[in-house]
Amino acid sequence: MPEHQGRGVDGVGVVRSKEAVTRFLHDVHRLEKRLTHRAASWESPWARQVLPAVESAAERTKLWWGAALTLAALGGASQRRAAAEGVASMLCAQLIANGVFKPMYERRRPPADLLPHNGAEERPDSSSFPSGHTAAAVGFTVAVAFTSPWAGAAAAVPAAMVAVQRVQAGAHYPSDVAAGAAIGAGSALLVRHAPRLLLRLLM
Repeated sequence: MPEHQGRGVDGVGVVRSKEAVTRFLHDVHRLEKRLTHRAASWESPWARQVLPAVESAAERTKLWWGAALTLAALGGASQRRAAAEGVASMLCAQLIANGVFKPMYERRRPPADLLPHNGAEERPDSSSFPSGHTAAAVGFTVAVAFTSPWAGAAAAVPAAMVAVQRVQAGAHYPSDVAAGAAIGAGSALLVRHAPRLLLRLLM
């Protein structure tokens, strides 16, 4: 096959691949909009009262600071370590989510026509991607669970509720929450293994 014809075939393949990716992303976004609308339409007392109360407690990480102080005050050495690592992971997750990814990827919040409530009026103007609330919640919870599994299990309940509430309130798409959870888990792993990695580098 002549060289110019080979390049033409390759070019067609690249165009088709780009079109397939575009269609896939369009389908994913359409599914996300459907899931967001469905979550925002929940009318149970649990969705309308409990979820907002937990999210309010977690606002500005108050819930996680309170949990850390409780662990440190009432627990032993392992609980104090869990509290310290939980706070470090939470702060790391917030820095990565809000300081790195949000400025890099400007994504609009879910449109108001997806929300059968007035939650759109209470949302911040920052990028929807990723969810900083979820990143902080998961970062704290996973880090605590490494050292104190029972405390991590207890923290997982409000952490999951925060993640669900962010979609239910219309503040985020499900992928924003998933990305925040991944950042939180990664931050916990980083905090957990950072001292060991630093020792290896220094030796």
